[in-house]
Amino acid sequence: MTPTEIKDSAKKTLACEKAVLEMMGNRIDDNFVTVADKILHLVGRVIVTGMGKPGHIGKKIAASLASTGTPAFFVHPAEASHGDLGMITKNDLVLALSNSGESKELFDIVNYCKRFAIPLVAVTSAPDSTLGKAADYVLQIPNKQEAPEACPFNMAPTTSMIATLAMGDALTVALMNMRGFTKELYHDRHPGGKLGNVLVKVKDIMAKDDALPVVPDTMKMADALMIMSKKMLGCIGILDTKGHLEGMITDGDLRRHMSPDLMTKPVTDVMNPKPTTIGGDMLGSEALNIMNTKKITNIFVVDEDNKPVGLIHMHHLLQTGVA
Repeated sequence: MTPTEIKDSAKKTLACEKAVLEMMGNRIDDNFVTVADKILHLVGRVIVTGMGKPGHIGKKIAASLASTGTPAFFVHPAEASHGDLGMITKNDLVLALSNSGESKELFDIVNYCKRFAIPLVAVTSAPDSTLGKAADYVLQIPNKQEAPEACPFNMAPTTSMIATLAMGDALTVALMNMRGFTKELYHDRHPGGKLGNVLVKVKDIMAKDDALPVVPDTMKMADALMIMSKKMLGCIGILDTKGHLEGMITDGDLRRHMSPDLMTKPVTDVMNPKPTTIGGDMLGSEALNIMNTKKITNIFVVDEDNKPVGLIHMHHLLQTGVA
């Protein structure tokens, strides 16, 4: 094949997959709403199953559901026939994936569902297939006549797998919205890697307790600078008699107030009386955005009474991988 023919082949594949995605919108019907609602109120878990390529897609769907608030896991249909059926309980719901609806490996799971009245949802292009007829609900994807496989023989699972994955994603996101799933809950399920870093909360990485650089507003600059240097965070907070954050002194404030009598001045003469503050439940990524916007390198974290409970420095965000 020439380079042009190779590129044309790739473009044709993408065009086929784009076309099936455009069709999928018409497949979101009342059955989809019923299935989503049933999963939302499910006592047990969503058991995803499928053989071959649908099985690979099923693992991804199960992982997406589990990470976004819907307990789910994948059961291989061949393993199910050799003992793993015991992993499925009467409180669960089975989501079975098969383009043709005739995967023989699924039949033991189908029979098990019928025997114990376990809800069965089929994702298939053939509602009149063995799986489609046995299922309590069918989420139908386009068939090979409506949306041919990208394969030149209309055989290798390509377009049909994009449709299956899209149906799973649509169900996952719908359930996220129905649950009111938040960024905070998402972070709880993704504590590792770059994603976990981006979603980390300020209170989890801030300097606090003895590391917090704060002094009373009655202190002179000479003593305050000693504490500021010891804490090594490039700033110091000024507290009033009730422990509220009254102001803040940074390295920049020192440069702006540099004079022969700097050391004898009270801290209140040097401090910025309106420092930027944030709450501990703010995401680290949001704190980073504030720092970049205001061109600052540290922010005090305060409680509802404006009492400092921590301090975020740019180095904290760098070390955690947020910045």
